Amino acid sequence: GINAEYGLLSFLRTLAQMLVLVLGDLHVPHRAHDLPPQFKKLLVPGKIQHILCTGNLCTKEMYDYLKTIANDIHITRGDFDENSTYPENKVVTVNGVKIGLCHGHQVVPWADREMLSILQRQLDVDILVTGHTHKFEAFEYQKNFFINPGSATGAYSALTPNVVPTFILMDIQTDQKIFTYVYQLRDGEVKVEKIEYKKE
Repeated sequence: GINAEYGLLSFLRTLAQMLVLVLGDLHVPHRAHDLPPQFKKLLVPGKIQHILCTGNLCTKEMYDYLKTIANDIHITRGDFDENSTYPENKVVTVNGVKIGLCHGHQVVPWADREMLSILQRQLDVDILVTGHTHKFEAFEYQKNFFINPGSATGAYSALTPNVVPTFILMDIQTDQKIFTYVYQLRDGEVKVEKIEYKKE
C-alpha cells in the first residue's frame, strides 16, 4: 500500500480534479463511538469537494462533522437514521459522471449484483454506490461500476463478521476516468489501494 498520509497529502497537492469522499454505515453512537482517529487525521477540511454518504450516520452530530470536511454533502436514508427526510436514493453528477446513491437495505437479496444492476438502470447512472453490508466492494458489472464503501467506523453487522473500517476517495477526472482509492484500517494502520475505472 501507499504510505497513507504522505500518499494522500501529495496526491491532494497535485489534484485539480474533483475529489469525492464516499462513506457510510457509521452507526454513531449506537454501534461505534466515532470515526477512527487515523481516518479523521486524513479527512481535513478544504481538500474534498463532495461527500456521498450511503446513510446510517445516525445522528446530526455526525452530519455536522461531515459538513466541516466538505460543503456539498449528499446522504441517503439508512434503516437506522434519525433524520427521516433523507431520500431513499439520489443521483449526483460530477465531471459528467452520474453517480447513484442508495443505502442498500432496500435491495433484496442484499448486495445481489443482478438486483443492484436493476437499480443502476432505474437511476440511469454510471456508478452505483450502496452500503448496508459493512463490507467494502468495488466491481465492474455489465460495463458499469458498483461501489460499497463499507463502514467507516467498522461498526458491527450481522451480515459481515470482523468488519474492517473503510472509506473511499474517488478522483473523477475531466476525461471521465475514475480513480478509486480505498482506505482500510488494519491493525491500527491505514492501508490504501487504487482501482481504475473508465466510463465508456
